[in-house]
Amino acid sequence: MNNLTKRILSSAILLPLVFYFILYGSFVSIFFIITIFFIASYEWYLMTKNKFYQIYGFTFLVISFYIFYKISLNVIEVLFVISICVFTDIGGYLFGKIFKGPKLTKISPNKTYSGMIGAYFLSFLFVILTVNFIDYYEISLELFVITFMISTASQIGDLIISYFKRLSKIKNTGKIIPGHGGLLDRIDGLIFVIPISFLIYKVFLNL
Repeated sequence: MNNLTKRILSSAILLPLVFYFILYGSFVSIFFIITIFFIASYEWYLMTKNKFYQIYGFTFLVISFYIFYKISLNVIEVLFVISICVFTDIGGYLFGKIFKGPKLTKISPNKTYSGMIGAYFLSFLFVILTVNFIDYYEISLELFVITFMISTASQIGDLIISYFKRLSKIKNTGKIIPGHGGLLDRIDGLIFVIPISFLIYKVFLNL
């Protein structure tokens, strides 16, 4: 089974589970968030043993997951944010594999400009195709700016974790998810998106 097939199968199983835990709410969501936090923290610990910046990473994870818990109380908001991150990741992966082209940065050799464009393209396409099915949002310039900010934060988060992986001389943060690597490999963008989303919704939009 090649890596792409593993990624597709893993995503097809995990995404519905994630959405289920969030939609279920109550103690189930809390248990899910705590479990993900401890797994991500453990992977960060293994990746940054004896590094001076380890404590800063732990602090950031605590803040990010706490904010995630707070915004998870608004199901539509958190599903919207997660979906943009997912489509950003899919767009970056597919466009990068198909079109290849110039490398985006030395931090992550697999990242390309075509992948970056694809990440934005698929996240915008998701918003356009789905926004008409819910009354919570409506097509507007503001919505596209929010989508752009979330997608950008997701891509930056991906690059930051890639940078720390290079410092630790590892390819993946773990092996827990077939085709993806570690849990931190998959939520690298999301943990940076969560604080940004909090600022967008709570500060700029006063929601």
